[in-house]
Amino acid sequence: MADVILSPVEISQTLSLGPWPPEPEPDKSNRVSGNRAAIALGEDLFTDPILSKDASLACSSCHDPAQGFTVPVSRAVGREVLDRNSPSVVNLGGLRWFGWGGKSDNLWAASLHPIVAEQEMAHSAQSWQTALSASRHALAYEAIFGPIDQQSPEAVLVNTAKTLAAYQEVLVTLPTTFDAFRDALEQQDHVAARRYSEPAQRGLQIFLGKGNCIMCHSGPRFSSNEFHDAGVPYFIDETSVDTGRFVGLNILLASQYTLAGAWSDDETKHGAWAVQNVRQTHANFGTFRTPSLRGAADTAPYMHDGSLPDLTAVVRHYNEINLERMHADGEAILQPLKLSVAEISDLVAFLETLSEVPN
Repeated sequence: MADVILSPVEISQTLSLGPWPPEPEPDKSNRVSGNRAAIALGEDLFTDPILSKDASLACSSCHDPAQGFTVPVSRAVGREVLDRNSPSVVNLGGLRWFGWGGKSDNLWAASLHPIVAEQEMAHSAQSWQTALSASRHALAYEAIFGPIDQQSPEAVLVNTAKTLAAYQEVLVTLPTTFDAFRDALEQQDHVAARRYSEPAQRGLQIFLGKGNCIMCHSGPRFSSNEFHDAGVPYFIDETSVDTGRFVGLNILLASQYTLAGAWSDDETKHGAWAVQNVRQTHANFGTFRTPSLRGAADTAPYMHDGSLPDLTAVVRHYNEINLERMHADGEAILQPLKLSVAEISDLVAFLETLSEVPN
């Protein structure tokens, strides 16, 4: 048992990081969002290598349910080694941007891209329609969307992606040790609050104050879901760089699968304002979407390139960040934290409570 050491201001900030989980928020652009049959089909397809043209890869090949819906390798492996680390696909419902570079503004488009990407699953719309028609999934698909052979290949592809999105929307992490502490503070349950360790409390104080981690990792999701330069090198190899949001926006603005497009099922085009108003600027170069910290202890390695092996390495990265690697406005956001060894340990202790499920 540990006394609560947070100040009133720190308690107020802590309350802003919950409650968790959020209320389900149906995706108006996806007519099968929340549909049980679509969720079941999406779950079945997620682990089936039929989604890759040569039947060698499933979604779960890079997003393993047993490993926090990631895989413990620096860079994902499709038909070749890809440029980025596999992000977790939990807690995605209700976000504005998807992917490290934000190339999608909805979850079904983000689910569609890997199916047709040549370096990943490499299907065309036509080859996917053919594969689905001959598969064990055909009856389940047709029960939801109607006869496959009466739909265009592109419609079948989009509908498939919408079932995958419906499944991923229900992947929500459980309340954690931190949430139990946060809720106890809100309820003024001092006995329950004292179950939260003092190292974790000290780490939370650093997160809120000296570390200013809350600037980007804010709200119940512990992410602003916006794009920042984290001081990670841009080089993929000796001859190429990952420009992050810069290329992501190029893909987004050229896409027909946005909330503003014809494939959205929402006649009001709710949320389309974001893609309609976003503009490409040089400041987008080398910025990447801020990941959620929920469940982070289960999803090593870290950063968009998987270059940091554990949470201690992540904290040390920010502790000793090289400002010469910063691009655009990054220098105004980040400065070396200059934490002591004990403070690093405390911050890691706090981060681990965002994955721990109470007994």
